[in-house]
Amino acid sequence: MSLFLGVVAALLLDALLGEPKRAHPLVAFGRLADRLEQRFNGAAGRGWRSHGVSAWCLAVLPLTLLAWLLARLPYVGWLVEIVLLYLALGLRSLGEHALPVAQALWRRDLPEARRRVGWIVSRDTTQLDEEGVARAATESVLENGSDAVFAALFWFAVAGAPGVVLYRLSNTLDAMWGYRNARFERFGWAAARIDDVLNYVPARLVALTYALLGRTRGALHCWRTQAPLWDSPNAGPVMAAGAGALDVALGGPAIYHGEHHERPRLGSGAAPRASHIEYAVDLVWAGVLVWLLVLLFGGWLYA
Repeated sequence: MSLFLGVVAALLLDALLGEPKRAHPLVAFGRLADRLEQRFNGAAGRGWRSHGVSAWCLAVLPLTLLAWLLARLPYVGWLVEIVLLYLALGLRSLGEHALPVAQALWRRDLPEARRRVGWIVSRDTTQLDEEGVARAATESVLENGSDAVFAALFWFAVAGAPGVVLYRLSNTLDAMWGYRNARFERFGWAAARIDDVLNYVPARLVALTYALLGRTRGALHCWRTQAPLWDSPNAGPVMAAGAGALDVALGGPAIYHGEHHERPRLGSGAAPRASHIEYAVDLVWAGVLVWLLVLLFGGWLYA
């Protein structure tokens, strides 16, 4: 039950406060990661896989150990765990970033919708039409719901404060280093693979959650047939199941960093609209409530 109460407290902090506007620990961690990358990889991207492993260990393991030590402090250890989970969550910010995109689309303000969606996706958004903007935002909500919400809850439930810190820092390094380009192909290999391992189980639980809360049969079919075609072993199940659950067509061509990528199609439903962005946010929130009920029921059984 203490686990359930800790999760509820962290979610309440996230709902009330949102992400820290100033001095977010992940911003400081990002600066540390940049310095490590410059030291071990260099401006020309000459680091090897072993350099990436060393940099990852220096960035993640000392802070994970610190989280373990702080969580063991008498009287305040429980508070440390709640605060660390709160800092790792991005549930409120998910809606704060995605819903303004939907609102701009409802107003037919395509330039504003493009600008807003450009804040949350890494693809080129300057030439997107309304359907492309809605597709990008919906995909972002589904994938980031898994990365920034459910996976953090999973690792907190499994390993407490050290688990959620290990996961969140690893996920951040994957976002910074896990690119398949000349600079990061070798150096970022470890960050990408470790994030894949840490997300393997949570991503499939999220895919199942999306499926159970939406069009279940369609979601399971899309997960089974379309997810293996996606280049990410974890984003594939999440986004395929999410597309099937929402009965919306996602995937397809996109431009990343000036390069055209022909991505597999996901889902088999209608073309995405502003309403699908809102449905995706609602799906993540509903999933969080389901996970809370599972934690509560598990705590009751344990008691």
